[in-house]
Amino acid sequence: MSDINTPVTKAYETLKKGGLLLYPTDTIWGLGCDATNADAIDKLYALKVRDPHKPLLCLVSDFKMLQQYVEGIPEVAYDLLKYATKPTTIIYDRPIRVANNLVSDDNSLGIRVVRHRFCNALLRKFKKPIVSTSANFSGLASPQQFKDIDNKLKEQVDYIVPLEQDRKGAKPSAIIKLSTNGTVKVIRS
Repeated sequence: MSDINTPVTKAYETLKKGGLLLYPTDTIWGLGCDATNADAIDKLYALKVRDPHKPLLCLVSDFKMLQQYVEGIPEVAYDLLKYATKPTTIIYDRPIRVANNLVSDDNSLGIRVVRHRFCNALLRKFKKPIVSTSANFSGLASPQQFKDIDNKLKEQVDYIVPLEQDRKGAKPSAIIKLSTNGTVKVIRS
């Protein structure tokens, strides 16, 4: 596998400046920014031409980082993530320490503990969650690989991570909503 140090450093510098990334994830190619920077999130919504009331999700590196951004994680979340056989995004109630414009109207936020070499290295260096949304304009199909991403979108990001651009067959994550009242709802399997 290619060296990731240079792309991690460049992506880190982009995030610190409030910039937008186009990057590979453990699922499909994503657009991202600092999950604590409201201005960067606004730029991301504008780039995607997406309704700002339609939620985005964010990535964290591990359970420890997850605990810093959710108030009261339901115990079942740990088992769901531990035994998940594919990338799984969980929508949690009461997110904390993220930008307000990232939080849904019902005070929830989708967060994925990511198992991906580049994403984990970047998250560990950045020490904050990163927004992740599909690399497409709102309403259009999610790209299955890098070559499927619209060139107009590529031209508008601040940094394109030069890794995994030949990877094929990417699929979105499963999505499960866990409410603090114990309700579990599968949104996408």
